[in-house]
Amino acid sequence: MDFEAFRASLTEAEPPAGQPPLLTALWHAAKGNWDTAHGIAQDDGSAEGAWVHAYLHRVEGDESNAGYWYQRAGKPHCRQSLEEEWAELAQSLLHGAPL
Repeated sequence: MDFEAFRASLTEAEPPAGQPPLLTALWHAAKGNWDTAHGIAQDDGSAEGAWVHAYLHRVEGDESNAGYWYQRAGKPHCRQSLEEEWAELAQSLLHGAPL
């Protein structure tokens, strides 16, 4: 699946089948299902999972907690808009790009 198809899937009632969990978390985040997205990210111990986790705490408005998760991800604290970071995260996960 490419980024445009993933973004278009946000009009659907359910996330795309067969997607990796972190993409499913981003899908839920975009749909306003923060708790579901957070639960998925919390279960992933990878650097990518920490990045998604950091993003979700930014969405929540908890910049301090987000900072902790950015550090765990090995990334600087994001200063982009939430929409820009969501797109960057989704594209990175869709392409399997390393952090």
